[in-house]
Amino acid sequence: MRRATVRYTLFLAFCGTCLFPLLGSAIVVPTDMLKIQATDGTLLATDYYLPKEGGPSWPVVLTRTTYPRSQGMHRAERFLDKGYAFVFQDVRGVGGSTGDCNIFFADGWREGKQDGAETVAWIKRQPWCNGKIATTGESAQAITQVMLAPATRDLACQIVIEAPSNFYYNLAYQGGAWRKNLCDNWLLVLSLRNSIPIYKGHPCWDEFWTHYDAESKVGDITAPAMHVGGWFDIFLQGTLNNFSTRQNNGGLGAKGNQKLIMRCAVHNGPDDRDYKPNPNRRDLDIGQLERQFMDYWMKDEQNGIMDQPAVWYYTMGDDRDSNAPGNEWRTANTWPPFPTTETPFYLAPEGILLPEPDAEPGRLDYAFDPMKPLHTDGGANLFMPAGPFDQRATNSGRKDLIKFATPPLTQPLEATGRICVKLFVSTDAPDTDFTAKLVDIFPPGDDREILILDGIQRLKYRNGFDKAASPLASPDETVEVTIDLWSTSWIFNANHRIGVQISSSNYPRFEVNPNTGDDFPDKVKMRVAHNAVHFGKSHPSALILPVR
Repeated sequence: MRRATVRYTLFLAFCGTCLFPLLGSAIVVPTDMLKIQATDGTLLATDYYLPKEGGPSWPVVLTRTTYPRSQGMHRAERFLDKGYAFVFQDVRGVGGSTGDCNIFFADGWREGKQDGAETVAWIKRQPWCNGKIATTGESAQAITQVMLAPATRDLACQIVIEAPSNFYYNLAYQGGAWRKNLCDNWLLVLSLRNSIPIYKGHPCWDEFWTHYDAESKVGDITAPAMHVGGWFDIFLQGTLNNFSTRQNNGGLGAKGNQKLIMRCAVHNGPDDRDYKPNPNRRDLDIGQLERQFMDYWMKDEQNGIMDQPAVWYYTMGDDRDSNAPGNEWRTANTWPPFPTTETPFYLAPEGILLPEPDAEPGRLDYAFDPMKPLHTDGGANLFMPAGPFDQRATNSGRKDLIKFATPPLTQPLEATGRICVKLFVSTDAPDTDFTAKLVDIFPPGDDREILILDGIQRLKYRNGFDKAASPLASPDETVEVTIDLWSTSWIFNANHRIGVQISSSNYPRFEVNPNTGDDFPDKVKMRVAHNAVHFGKSHPSALILPVR
């Protein structure tokens, strides 16, 4: 009973944002409920809904789902009222569909396993389809769209809300570390416990992951698309990558016809525990933009959507100063939206970040015990509270955390784009992790340390993710690691300090490193790692910000 309760709670946490808003919608009965036979004999449970007026054929919107197909009865009305037919389908092995329950295995371009493309071809053959087909959906339903896009030329457009572009780098692993809380719980929700060892069996980038890398297939994608993401979303970087790769390198029809919307938002749930976003973050009518985009490509409506900028993005900043810069919607024609200078802020003695490396060499040592990891508090989470949280409580009393900050800024500083931390490190362990958090430190009297981004880098993947590097020769060997923090658009206000916080764990957001050289702590006797971060002119460890 307890396991069932936990599973149900996790399910609600995962799909609450896409399910609960629909509960007030009218229930529409499918025109027909049937099963489409894939090439290999798998039967795909499919419902379709036809408008009561017009016809005999209509443009068709397709959603392929890993969640209850009954959602379609709530979703259909919004499309039927606009003159679209609607198709809602269970992916194989889920709901009413037969086949092995191996999530997304057959949803892409894999030879002989192209359920999405075969479904599009089936729709196109139906007398009630006028030849125009779009896809839509969020999260897992967006992932099925990303997988489908390179496998067909028959899509008029897509609305892709929160999806990774590459399963290895921005879904399963980050910096070589397993995204434990997301992946373990997500696969549990989908009743795919047996898939966990499959994904964990490929901790390096290898041939297995190439079938889940839409960026490598971008030249085969022909669909225009609108990509919607959030700055604290679990697929933040994937959304940006999906847009940029298609916009710049997509196939005929896709290249130059992408739109991007980046919100101040998490994947689901509340996000304002410690930081109160300006209410104007909801001023952009994203639903209207999505409708205009679909109507343009599906109905040839000349509504001006493609004459508008390619990018809408929300820039965040000080939440208590009404005169602070930022906290506004902006537009651009590319991403990143403007040229920036990669500006280093060098780690220095006394926990200072300086514009130049200190002349004298320095180091800070700490012991990392994987049995007592630093706990996750906010950030881009799914099954935990998410958002820009104050880090002071979780940091309190930690001896395995080192913190650096600039002096108070004399004027605002904007960081818009991709951010990283470059560290020179050493350890006495066969392997360990290094983590980093970018924080906005508010002035005295407030003193919040608001989390903007975080990341991790596994030491043995410091030279690349296709194979493990050799352990360090001795505790005296120093090597460079780069921690990718992904991207943001944030303005640090005057009198604030820019902070970076370094440790070796962020659990359970990321799986803890056993410090033994093993990929996972399962059934492994873990050990303490004595880690050091080096800085100074000879070891110029730094936070790198894209400064306007």
